[in-house]
Amino acid sequence: MSQANDTRPTLRVIKIGGNVINNADLLQRFLVDISNIEGPFILVHGGGNIATTVAEQMGIQQTLVDGRRITNAETLRVAVMVYAGLINKTIVANLQALNCQAMGFTGADGNLVRSTKRVSTEIDFGFVGDVEVSGINVAKFSEIIHSGTVPVICSITHDGRGTLLNTNADTMAARIAVALASPFQVNLTFCFEQVGVLSEPSNPASLLTTLSKSACENLKATGAVTAGMIPKLDNAFWAFEQGVSSVSICHAQHIASASAKFIGTTLV
Repeated sequence: MSQANDTRPTLRVIKIGGNVINNADLLQRFLVDISNIEGPFILVHGGGNIATTVAEQMGIQQTLVDGRRITNAETLRVAVMVYAGLINKTIVANLQALNCQAMGFTGADGNLVRSTKRVSTEIDFGFVGDVEVSGINVAKFSEIIHSGTVPVICSITHDGRGTLLNTNADTMAARIAVALASPFQVNLTFCFEQVGVLSEPSNPASLLTTLSKSACENLKATGAVTAGMIPKLDNAFWAFEQGVSSVSICHAQHIASASAKFIGTTLV
């Protein structure tokens, strides 16, 4: 179906993470920008930097493998406190102050996102939840969106049996975007503290304005893409291949840019 003949309403799924959440000024500017977005959107957030800091202050050692957190019972408690509590409610309060009708959720609230505890293989990730598209409650998300409310959802999910699970926020945003691509034309944007995907990680001038799957694999092979960028790009391409209308990666300060002036990386 061509976009010109597509009668589905447009929905933006925006994932915010990285050092933006840890920087009060950057986060506030980002929230001001998204509060002015026309049309419905969903905001998905993690909070790894703050969770790591709090855990270390409590003497709980943190381990990440390829950008993914090993979540033992103590780390899960910290993640729930930080993601579902401090970060989620701070974001909601600031959006309300900007006259944006927002409501904060975990995946357990309204059974919005159900996940499955990751089966241990060579690495035991602990209380980590893997989300499939079937675990997204499309009807409940649609109900919230059509009520004029902005869902602000943190990356804590549940297994349907009373256990909360820590889920990669990039994965969660991608699964939500794909699940909602049936009733909506979904534009998925990953926002963080870089201008987009860089061919030289330390050089902002090396921004790649478009990125294909093969070019991405080359960046991985050369070491230009590492750590947390790996799951971000894997999820971005997966969503794009599964029918999301557009997928982009940009700096948080460029989220409100008009399409003609967009600064960032668009998947092709």
